[in-house]
Amino acid sequence: MLITAASLTPNRQGFGTHTALGLQPCSFLARTGLPCPACGMTTSFACFVRGHLLNSLYVQPMGTLLAALACCTVWGGLYVALTGRPIYRLLWVIPSRYYVLPLMSWGIVAWAWKIFIHVRGIDGF
Repeated sequence: MLITAASLTPNRQGFGTHTALGLQPCSFLARTGLPCPACGMTTSFACFVRGHLLNSLYVQPMGTLLAALACCTVWGGLYVALTGRPIYRLLWVIPSRYYVLPLMSWGIVAWAWKIFIHVRGIDGF
């Protein structure tokens, strides 16, 4: 996913980068005029892998978080490959109430932010 994001040029509008992969434009946005919860994710990932963290966070905050988690997954996979130890035990150390609800809340806040910047016409970077 990160390699694919690195091969894409982020769309300066703040959304629509996924169309470079041959995918259709967001039909939710076309029908309602409001961005869907995933609008801007690909653009956010493309900015993140280039080191433009503030652009990534501005365009789609949830995309920034998911890209960071994808990086952690790469490092976790490398840890498992080198040591042969399972990594799932690390998730048992932290009770799910400390990361499930905050992730869901962050997703709602991120979507609200995306709608706000789109409606105000300040979407993009």
